Amino acid sequence: NDEVKRLMALKEYSILDSEQEEKFERITALASRIFEVPICLVSLVDIGRQWFMSNRGLGDVRETSRQVSFCAHAILSSNDVFIVPDTHLDPRFISNGLVTGPPFIRFYAGVPLVSPEGFKLGTFCIIDTKPREEGLTLNGKQNIRELAEMVMDIMVNRKQEMERI
Repeated sequence: NDEVKRLMALKEYSILDSEQEEKFERITALASRIFEVPICLVSLVDIGRQWFMSNRGLGDVRETSRQVSFCAHAILSSNDVFIVPDTHLDPRFISNGLVTGPPFIRFYAGVPLVSPEGFKLGTFCIIDTKPREEGLTLNGKQNIRELAEMVMDIMVNRKQEMERI
């Protein structure tokens, strides 16, 4: 089963429930400024939850249920950038608790964090409380893809360092 293999690959990174790391925090802060969004996340999709390796704009929240996770949709999407321009116009999300209640998500764009073995471990995503009918420009898509690749590179380096210990 592909999901079992994906979850096993995620566990190999020994990153779930770890302390927040400055390397990831800097990237989410940068993305928040580049895209002018209040929320940016490095989200890892586990069995029943999404866990935030980095969380810009959601306070002390470190995880949410996978049931309400936009990122769980993003890792299943065939698009390399999963975009929801307006959650109020998308039947998959209109009644989602993160749309109808805090943080009142209206726009979402996420790129899967793909391991060297090809597993989608989670996403790098940006979120706005205002809809963006235009979605992302070509430049914006390239920027978010590159930021996601940078995050994955850091995760791979971190894993390799831990294996050397």
